[in-house]
Amino acid sequence: MTVKITFLGGAGTVTGSKYLLEADGRRILVDCGLFQGFKPLRLRNWAPFPVPPASIDQMLLTHAHLDHSGYIPLLVRNGFHGPIFCTNATLALCGLLLPDSGHLQERDAEFANRRGFSKHKPALPLYSLADAERSLERFRPVSFHKEMPLAGGLTARFLYAGHILGASMIKLNHADMKIVFSGDLGRPNDIVMFDPENIETADYLIVESTYGNRTHEARDPEDALAELIHATVSRGGTILIPAFAVGRTQSLLFHLYRLKKTNRIPDVPIYVDSPMAIDATEIFADHMKDHRISPAETRTAFAVARYVRTIDESKRLDSDRAPKIILSASGMATGGRVLHHLETYAPNPANLILFAGFQAGGTRGAAMTEGAKTIKMHGHYIPVGAQVENLHMLSAHADADEIMAWLRHFRSPPKMTFITHGEPAAADALRRRVAEELGWACTVPDYRDEAELT
Repeated sequence: MTVKITFLGGAGTVTGSKYLLEADGRRILVDCGLFQGFKPLRLRNWAPFPVPPASIDQMLLTHAHLDHSGYIPLLVRNGFHGPIFCTNATLALCGLLLPDSGHLQERDAEFANRRGFSKHKPALPLYSLADAERSLERFRPVSFHKEMPLAGGLTARFLYAGHILGASMIKLNHADMKIVFSGDLGRPNDIVMFDPENIETADYLIVESTYGNRTHEARDPEDALAELIHATVSRGGTILIPAFAVGRTQSLLFHLYRLKKTNRIPDVPIYVDSPMAIDATEIFADHMKDHRISPAETRTAFAVARYVRTIDESKRLDSDRAPKIILSASGMATGGRVLHHLETYAPNPANLILFAGFQAGGTRGAAMTEGAKTIKMHGHYIPVGAQVENLHMLSAHADADEIMAWLRHFRSPPKMTFITHGEPAAADALRRRVAEELGWACTVPDYRDEAELT
């Protein structure tokens, strides 16, 4: 029995994750993410899909982040009509993320047309809010650990991956063959999410490598947060934290709650300026079995911030120059309300722009953390005079040592390990470690590479 896998994304990059499986004449897509970052990658979102969307029978989704889910509305609009299987929490979060993505794309296109800075006449959204809402009709929630029959003689089981609420690894069986997709691996001993589950056997493994060439600083993140917040407030500045609405915002709120509770940071107001992050925080309270925080702590910790819903409230944050902490999406400063706050706060040396994890190449977050003195937004350049820091230890991704520790739980080596979802240097560094330290056969696939799994 043979299964063919084609790497349609997440190859040579940390975005656009898409893996097409073909078995017994049927097609199953694992993940369906947006390409983000460098322009050549983003242009792939606009190219025709490599196979007719209507020819795909089913989809499996590891988690809700847009680099894994954000292309779904376009795939559905262009003809995909099969079911999309994911965990209950992933469905709830996609109910926020996908419509928000469609809305932002419509708004950005309208803004570009109004200001006249797009090269396209007119600028169009990749997909609309209505497209996103229609795509949600295709979702079918599945419980963790429940075995589920699929097309092509496959069965699937979702296992805890950590990372964010609802995130899963996917274990597939085809006859006697076991295929494992790691999804995005979370970190062991995270304060919010459960540890990634250990897996002991697989014939073929597809594993992420976001931090394949790096390890997270061992320093306590609350010590680092307290030091940076104290220094910024003492000089009269504001702390602006570009944070993913799903996962990172909730973890940061829990850290900030603990710091305030123990009087380790100044008593300045904390704002969450992202309607989607606010709704995602409420979803955490609805899925208590999928994370470590108790119901009482969930209510108390998430109440540490003031929640900003309207545009007028958001604008008032920029006219109020008193010290404060603002958490606003997106986490790589690729879009959303955080861009308008950057226009206000990035030029002033008194302020701090604080990132909290991986910044994909080609994003504003990557440019700023690499020392860019200007960033382009809305057709013009903004000076970056503020202090810029990135606390990688706040990342929801396992680092290189943590990935290797997870791999060591396998009792025997897979026939082949495919190292994906990493930029080239990170993926190749992990490949070398897997080959040299574990003695496994492994490879880093390129975009649109194919492999026969037998």
